Amino acid sequence: MVARPKQRAASVAVIDIGSNSVRLVVYETLTRSLVTIFNEKALCGLGSEVQSTGLLAPGAVTKALAALKRFRALCRIMRVGRVHAIATAAARDARNGADFIAAAEKICGCSIEILSGPREAKLSALGVISGVHRPDGLVGDLGGGSLELIDVKGSRVRQGVTLPLGSLALQDASQKSPKKAERIVKTALVGVPQLGAATGRTFYAVGGTWRALARLHIIQSGYPRRVMHGYSLPAAEALDFVRRLRRLATANILANIESIAEARQPLLVYAALVLENIILTGKPTTIVFSTYGVREGLMYEMLPLARRAEDGLVAAAQTLNHLLSRSAKHGEELIGWSDRFVRVAKLPETPEDKRLRHVACLLSDIGWRVHPDYRGEQTLHLITNGNFGSVDHHGRAFLALSVYYRYAGFSAENEPPELVRALVTPAQVERARVLGALFRVAHLISAARPGVLPATHFSVQDRKMSLVFEHRLVDLVADRVGSRFRQLAKLVGKSGTIVRR
Repeated sequence: MVARPKQRAASVAVIDIGSNSVRLVVYETLTRSLVTIFNEKALCGLGSEVQSTGLLAPGAVTKALAALKRFRALCRIMRVGRVHAIATAAARDARNGADFIAAAEKICGCSIEILSGPREAKLSALGVISGVHRPDGLVGDLGGGSLELIDVKGSRVRQGVTLPLGSLALQDASQKSPKKAERIVKTALVGVPQLGAATGRTFYAVGGTWRALARLHIIQSGYPRRVMHGYSLPAAEALDFVRRLRRLATANILANIESIAEARQPLLVYAALVLENIILTGKPTTIVFSTYGVREGLMYEMLPLARRAEDGLVAAAQTLNHLLSRSAKHGEELIGWSDRFVRVAKLPETPEDKRLRHVACLLSDIGWRVHPDYRGEQTLHLITNGNFGSVDHHGRAFLALSVYYRYAGFSAENEPPELVRALVTPAQVERARVLGALFRVAHLISAARPGVLPATHFSVQDRKMSLVFEHRLVDLVADRVGSRFRQLAKLVGKSGTIVRR
């Protein structure tokens, strides 16, 4: 008997050889909403001497090649299906970059794409498009060796530019003098046309050192969530923060910050300096930090056009629905059921409100395996801290509250944490309560099984709302169902009653 060829694993990996870090990220599969199953970086500092010597530092090369050997071994034991490798500014700018890449390719067992500056900018933009819902502004990707700037609007990407303003490059070119670095930055940004695209719009900050700045701000401000992606600040507040951080760096107060990798700490002042001058020159209104960048852009670029057009948040919710809910089909039916309720109740709703409601339907049963006393709390944390994109922190909080109320109910002792409620408006809290009440009715009458919700419908006459059951389902009616439906109707200013047909 002829043996069947071994099927290649669905997982896909990216080896990213950057100017500061060398990283391996393994994704479960190539899809619209990427799921990371492994992520490791080594801070090698390949670009630490390129500006002054024109060469990759020997010690950094040794560290990077050792990291790549480990990464290949990891890919082998994880049986990764496909490995894609890319290299950025340090490898493309250094005179010995080609020799390093040749050695790296032997270790990795695959070709390494050395990204040009414009190509790196484009992939950064595609990464933001994949992880931010309808982005509109200027993407800035700050690496160790370079800064890429590129305008995005929706799925449209304009021509990008690359500048030698990476944090390691600045440290090297300025001989570790922040004053010299400031002059370099100001000179490099003069007349850059892409900066004009930031005026009055959002600036999307991509890159590990800028994420470190966001982490510091989250900790110092007492912000209730530690999720970096989608964390946003008014530009004026961000400007005050980076200026304060530069003063602290001058006074040597930033050393030994436990939340920031030791090798990255000296680079914070240069990242702050670049962001300060972008804000002053480009005049954006808002700074949004994105953990989606070149690697995610590379994966997004590989998708068929139809898959790229999918909503990343909806795709993530569909995955969670299939993995964690009792019936994925029931979650889909709940979307149509909630559509009918909103229409009959005449609830005002923006397109974004509708989008989040549909996502909440898909997430409404993901906590059923948790102990009943902790379902609300656990799902609230899962959603607010979930590793997915295409939603801002306000949207996360709204989704989390909707599902929390579905499990915890509305008693005073079960109110969700104020730190989460503070992320949304009072009107959004009330909307989340309505959705939670709707889910409590839906899951009670259907036991989360498909085929039940389509056999019920809503009607309204004056201030009276009815939930109508088809004759074949009348045995599902009980006092508890009536009580929950009356609670739902009251939240939308109606009295509620159950009708059997």
